Amino acid sequence: MSKRILVIGAGFAGMWSALASARLLDQVGRADVEIALVAPEPELHIRPRLYEQNPNGMKAPLQEIFKAVGVRFIQGKVEHIDAANQTVSIAGVGADTSSQRVDYDRLVLAAGSRLFRPKISGLDQHAFNVDQVADAAELEAHIHRLATRPESEGRNTVVIAGAGFTGIETAAEMPARLREVLGEDAAVNVIMVERSAAIGPDLGEGPRPVITQALTELGVTWRLGSGVAAVDAKGVMLENGERIEADTVIWTAGARASELTAQIPAERDNFGRLHVDRNLKVKGVDAVFATGDCAYAATDDEGNFAMMSCQHAMNLGRSAGHNVAADLVGEAQIPYSQPKYVTCLDLGPWGAVYTEGWDRQVTMTGGVAKSLKTRINTQWIYPPSADRAEALALADPLRIVVA
Repeated sequence: MSKRILVIGAGFAGMWSALASARLLDQVGRADVEIALVAPEPELHIRPRLYEQNPNGMKAPLQEIFKAVGVRFIQGKVEHIDAANQTVSIAGVGADTSSQRVDYDRLVLAAGSRLFRPKISGLDQHAFNVDQVADAAELEAHIHRLATRPESEGRNTVVIAGAGFTGIETAAEMPARLREVLGEDAAVNVIMVERSAAIGPDLGEGPRPVITQALTELGVTWRLGSGVAAVDAKGVMLENGERIEADTVIWTAGARASELTAQIPAERDNFGRLHVDRNLKVKGVDAVFATGDCAYAATDDEGNFAMMSCQHAMNLGRSAGHNVAADLVGEAQIPYSQPKYVTCLDLGPWGAVYTEGWDRQVTMTGGVAKSLKTRINTQWIYPPSADRAEALALADPLRIVVA
């Protein structure tokens, strides 16, 4: 009787998990194990690029790659995971109202993360975001519609709630995007709002002078030390009582792991990520591995843990895919390790800043760093071709990619 590895999610971690499982099974000549991947669409959404223009173009098809390596794609949305009985309940998507139950011998939870939305008055009704393709496309359409509105301070103002990685990249793009719509001579205002006392609170002191220089030269300003208290159709109220008139409010403050992690009876961190061992198996749960944004995984022996980013998700996926297949067929597992950590932050027309190490030492800025960021965003993070040999070779868990 054949066995089944089921991967939930077609993001960076899910795609590479499926390919790495196929690689290991191909190497050991096991044709009796099915690899199935379930997701709403057979597409990789290039989520790190959704702050850019044309978000609807930030998709890469996966069906031909899956066919080439022998991964069965199941279209649907996972509603329930029964870890005790090793089954998953899947609902149809769109017009498909059917449902099905799929059994598994091993499960890889790679369902990613979603933007964290706290209970702030008006946030869901009036704030935009760049978390998913549809969300970013809605924001882009809204920006283009601004040109049809009467000129006003609010029309020309964008508030970015959150001055972390996504907030900074989004803010750096906005002045040029607004002027493209409203006219090169338009007096535009892009304002970042951050509860912490510094821009990029999680990025540390290393790149901050470069970031603030770039944002200043781009015309971006900021309010620190006070978060957003309420959002309405015409702007935001800050916790300190300040009112900012803005027709466009973009929420970027934080992410949480997929809600499916709560269905696994295991320990989770504050972001909802499942605690895993070095092989990415969920601690205390048989037959379940977690990866990508669903995994609280140590990257090294120095106390560092993977970030919720494609940089880590790609390599976490390779490791999880190899290890889940190895666990099933009795082959040697390879502990996940990703000691090298870098950041490459896009700063819009100004350029970019590139850092190395967990202390984020700046090693590249401006146009040179921008060229690297462009290669990362347009080449390195995209799926491999549908060539079977190439795809399997790139799925090697020992092939650590820094992007």
